[in-house]
Amino acid sequence: MALDTDLRRLRVAVTGGTSGLGLALVRLLTAMGARVAFVARGAEAVARTARETGAQGIIGDAGRKEDIHPIALQVTAGLGGLDVLINNASSLGPVPLALLADTECEDLEQALAVNLVGPFRLTKALFGALAASARQGRGAVVLNISSDAAVNAYAGWGAYGASKAGLRHLTAIWAEEARAESVRFLSIDPGDMDTPLHALAVPDADPSTLKMPELSASEIVQAVLAALPKRAAEQRVGESA
Repeated sequence: MALDTDLRRLRVAVTGGTSGLGLALVRLLTAMGARVAFVARGAEAVARTARETGAQGIIGDAGRKEDIHPIALQVTAGLGGLDVLINNASSLGPVPLALLADTECEDLEQALAVNLVGPFRLTKALFGALAASARQGRGAVVLNISSDAAVNAYAGWGAYGASKAGLRHLTAIWAEEARAESVRFLSIDPGDMDTPLHALAVPDADPSTLKMPELSASEIVQAVLAALPKRAAEQRVGESA
C-alpha cells in the first residue's frame, strides 16, 4: 500500500522503534519526510536505526517510570514539539506464554508496566506538547497499538491480553476527556505480524500466514493522516489533482 504524502511538517514519536512494527513505522515515516524521534532500550540498536533512517534515537525504557520524563524532554527538545505519539512498545509478559495460574506476578506486572502504565505515563508527560500542537492548528494524535487479544480471551495470553484490554479502554476514555483539547486518541490492532515479538509468542508460526509489518505501518500512517483533518484534506486534494 503506497503512500506518497509529504509529511515534512509532521513531528512523530514512536516507542519500540528498533524492531518489528516500530522499526517499520520509523522507516516509513522518515521516508515520507516526517521528523521522527524513536525510543528503545538497546543502545546499539538505537544507534543503528538512527544511522539508517536519520531519525532521532532515544535510549530508554517506556515501561520504566524513571525513564519517562527524560524521554519526553528529549522528544520535545529534538523535534521542537510533538504532533503524533505512537505507543508501540510491547511486552508479552511470561515467555514462553503461560496460563494465568502459572504466570508469575512479576511477569504480569511487567506486561502492565510496558503495555498500559508506560503509555499512560508517556502520554501524560507529552500531553501539553500535543495540546499545544492542536491549538496551533497542526493537529495532535495519540495512537496506541492494541491487539485482538484485547477483546478475545486466548488461553496463555492472559498477561498480554489483560494489559492490552486495559490500554484499549484507557484510549477510549482519554479520547472523550481530550476532545475539548482537540487531541485525538486512536487504538489500532495491526493484526498478526511477522515480527520478533510474534516469533517469541508463537515460535512455530508459519511466517507466510502473517502480515508484513511494513503493511501494518502503512495502514497506521493512513489512520494518523485521517485523524489530522488538515493533512487529510491536503492529501485528498493531492490525490484528485
